[in-house]
Amino acid sequence: MSRTAAANHAAERIVVLRIPDWPVHAHLIERAATDGVSTDRAAADRAPSDGTAARQQRPAPIALIADHRVAACNEAARVEGVRIGLRLREAQSRCPSLATHPHDPAVDEHRFAPVLAALERLVPHLEPLRPGLCAMRARGPARYYGDEATAAGAILGLAERLGFHEATIGIADGRFAAEQAARAEPGAPGLENPRPGVRIARAGGSAAFLGPLPVDRAAGHDLAAVLHGLGIRTLGALAALPEAAIRERFGAEGVAAHRRATGLGAPHRPEILPRAPAREFASELAFEPPIDGSEQLAFACVSLAEEFIDGLADARLVSTALRIELTDDTDARYEHVWFHPRHFTAADAVNRIRWQADAMPRDVERGGAGITRVRLAPAHADRASAHEPGLWDSGPDERVHHHLSRAQGRLGHAAVGTMQLVGGRLLADRQRFVPWGTTAGTSRRGARRAAHARAPGPWPGAVPAPAPIRVFAKPLPVELLDGAGQRVRIDEDDLLAADPARFRPERDSSARAVRAWSLPWAVRERAWAGTPPRFRLQVQLESSEAWLLFHEADRWFAEGRYD
Repeated sequence: MSRTAAANHAAERIVVLRIPDWPVHAHLIERAATDGVSTDRAAADRAPSDGTAARQQRPAPIALIADHRVAACNEAARVEGVRIGLRLREAQSRCPSLATHPHDPAVDEHRFAPVLAALERLVPHLEPLRPGLCAMRARGPARYYGDEATAAGAILGLAERLGFHEATIGIADGRFAAEQAARAEPGAPGLENPRPGVRIARAGGSAAFLGPLPVDRAAGHDLAAVLHGLGIRTLGALAALPEAAIRERFGAEGVAAHRRATGLGAPHRPEILPRAPAREFASELAFEPPIDGSEQLAFACVSLAEEFIDGLADARLVSTALRIELTDDTDARYEHVWFHPRHFTAADAVNRIRWQADAMPRDVERGGAGITRVRLAPAHADRASAHEPGLWDSGPDERVHHHLSRAQGRLGHAAVGTMQLVGGRLLADRQRFVPWGTTAGTSRRGARRAAHARAPGPWPGAVPAPAPIRVFAKPLPVELLDGAGQRVRIDEDDLLAADPARFRPERDSSARAVRAWSLPWAVRERAWAGTPPRFRLQVQLESSEAWLLFHEADRWFAEGRYD
């Protein structure tokens, strides 16, 4: 395409809103909402009410870690030299006070959804590019507010009311140029700054603004390396090349990078692809006067639960994860995500409301007369057709679930459950009680911890397969004696000081002969907490019984028995 044709085919004006360090913002919002059972609205409900929690946490250096590398960090961490992509140890050496947390992309998307909803009420037809970044056409807002600068100020004002005071807006020809403008520093060449946080490239001036930027901004890693080898290091140098030559040499990827460098949009794609408006399935109910008892609250929420489930059913959806928000008359909010092995019914939702109300802390100093608002929202919805019974149904499983759920409804959430095998070193630590009708984690953070606990390792000192058939809930004291009748000890080389000859469990009058035994192996953990080292040993008796023992504080205990 010639330069004259390119000028006549300039991309439309685009507005890009960028919230820097969005994963850190999302992590702080999620932590405020899920860490404690009680969370003040002013501290936790920033999406989309206010930003107190993040502003209070912002001065502390924070980094989110994925695959042992920094995936995101805040400005306080960058001041200390932390950068995205650094290995965890290197980041901690640069900033010893760095607070590190695992990065969860699902949290980024989930917490960005209320921000998008608030923006759509101000400017419809926007396109989310990624969590923390969205684009919209400039023409409509500019005509409504009078000009682009005033429209940008209105959007930025909304972002500030949501608590994101670091947000920036870029306006330019084409989405790529607008995104680069939003990322630019104040006073960058080719940009106007009508107010703090707003960068505008004048119409037709996007190519001049993009020219000095590095070519890596528009090209992928491999293509950028080739262009660097050819001496093309800036977008201006790339834009100066004929598009036909770029197409012949680099194909579609090169043409796309060339069009970004020249400030043009994609040839077969509109600049903005508005997302479909999200339908709100949440239901809420307010009470005046407040309700204090959990039974009264559950009874009052029967119609709310039925309305919520019916709304999903009308859309041919079911909820497999339910978010319940209880707000008391002191404006404290209690939020919890409940999971279901199949999908929630109205009765299931009412039970969860009662259990959550029972678990609320009773802080006498805080005061308060009870719950003033209940809100139900699907944390995860699925197509109803995926949960329809099969041709022959699954009657026995449904009856078991029905009766256990009824017993749980009468006795309480934690009264009926199953055991789950998790990660760990000692056998007793590998058993976890899971209430019936839930998963191991009732929040995103709990689910991450449960997934980590189920991981196969590394668990140094763990028992190799096969595991003992019987595991003692409390380790059983035993005696392991040598040929002289003395207790077998562990020497300084972590080996048995003598060969085992006799074995006797506590409260057993007769000792049994030992036929064979394994080498002892050490289990060292939590040394900072003063936990003494343990040494495990497998022994086989003359009667063909096999036992798993461990030695701690000069005594022997039995963890389990192989039958």
